[in-house]
Amino acid sequence: MNKYEITKGSISDLMNKEDLSLAESFLTCDCVVLFDVSGSMECKDGTGMTRFERGVEQLKNLQASMPGKIAVVQFADSVQFMPGGVPAMHLSGYGTDLAAGLRFIRIADVPEMRFVVISDGAPDSEAMALNEAQKFTEKIDTVYIGSEGGDGLDFLRRLAKASGGQNLDSAAENIEKDVIYLLNAG
Repeated sequence: MNKYEITKGSISDLMNKEDLSLAESFLTCDCVVLFDVSGSMECKDGTGMTRFERGVEQLKNLQASMPGKIAVVQFADSVQFMPGGVPAMHLSGYGTDLAAGLRFIRIADVPEMRFVVISDGAPDSEAMALNEAQKFTEKIDTVYIGSEGGDGLDFLRRLAKASGGQNLDSAAENIEKDVIYLLNAG
């Protein structure tokens, strides 16, 4: 997968179609998705596809159904805004610095903005990630994309609770529907 791939409905797609600047395109966003691209997202969980592949497939569907409304930021050892809407596995390593990801997106913590973390819930430091989540004024919702009954689910529930958000224990095939549900739940 090319790190510069542009998916239908992404910020870059809107920017190109409507001749907008990146900043102008971002103003149409209602939600920032923080997407885990750490090494553990390579697990297949018996499905034949990795967590990363299944999550990206659903993220593309989500953006196509809500053009210009979803900003994608990926995190692992480092954090990067992906205006093309497609996370890039291995771009930043194998670690899971969720706290850095939350610090990075907090600049968008303005009224009416929604935040969704899609992860298998295994951050480098749970305490640091929870501390960052508590600093948000808007809710952080979480979508678990790990093995059934995995340890990360409990952490993602606590992360969502730290900011007043919700957690959904999602089959990767339902991420699009789950995120739309969370955005409409207010």
